[in-house]
Amino acid sequence: MTVEELMGLLASVRRAQIGSRRAPHKPLLLLWLIGRFSAVGSTAVSYEEAEDPVSRLINDFGPTMADPRRARERAAMPFVHLERDLWDVRDGNGAPLAPDTQERGSLLRRVGAHGRLHPNIEQLLTDPANLAAAARLLLDQHFTPALEGPICAEVGLDLIAAEEAAQQPGVRRRRAARRAGFAEEVLHAYAFACAMCGFDGALGRNPVGLEAAHVRWHSQDGPDEVHNGLALCALHHTLFDLGVLGLTTSLSIQVSQQYVARSPAGQAIDALHNRPLASPRPGRPSLDPDFVIWHGRQVFKRPAQLTV
Repeated sequence: MTVEELMGLLASVRRAQIGSRRAPHKPLLLLWLIGRFSAVGSTAVSYEEAEDPVSRLINDFGPTMADPRRARERAAMPFVHLERDLWDVRDGNGAPLAPDTQERGSLLRRVGAHGRLHPNIEQLLTDPANLAAAARLLLDQHFTPALEGPICAEVGLDLIAAEEAAQQPGVRRRRAARRAGFAEEVLHAYAFACAMCGFDGALGRNPVGLEAAHVRWHSQDGPDEVHNGLALCALHHTLFDLGVLGLTTSLSIQVSQQYVARSPAGQAIDALHNRPLASPRPGRPSLDPDFVIWHGRQVFKRPAQLTV
């Protein structure tokens, strides 16, 4: 297998959907396996060992699960269904696991399910350039930039170190191009102030700590247009992308019931709940309700019993 073939396989990993909601289970399993390989030199793992950390990843960076009783076994789906061109998964007797095996953690533990990326893929990942490029492709294709750091930290992957070790300037996969001018247009539409808290810091003539956030993520076909953008401070941008903060269709700010904080600074986030989002300046387009609904269903961390 060549590097180009590996990148092609990773790029073609099917973007799963559960109902109408994104399901980033496979890319998260792959990122966890890449992190494991960088730490121990092998991706071989039993389902029993992978279940807790991979399920936790999916719970943290995917949509809320409708049935909270199955949250601890969300790793079962990608463990069974990850493309066999990448993944060799077998039972305790060494027999290949059928693609139609039930996605049940109890079943996978009982049959001794275990898997690993194919040896020729592991061989390619021994090159730091290939490892970094593989991780970068998965992050860029399935997530938003604000989640890169938290995901890498969770899987134990130091992507910057891997890229530096590669010593190849071209290792960083070019992100899907954003439309030039998007950030400037969004910040200007919201008068260079956070639409949630009003932060409007500047250093001289340049705004600082302010970012243009996509409501529907760019990696999930969200357009680079003002009606899909919000000016947010760096903190609230991160919390918005993580699903701590959300919006109603009437553009009231929502704080996830899963969010907890003890300090006054942390509790200040709770004070945003039900506050109105700032409106764009006259003549600038308002947020498209379809993108607000997408974020509410796909990103915002709702109580499990309220998930639709």
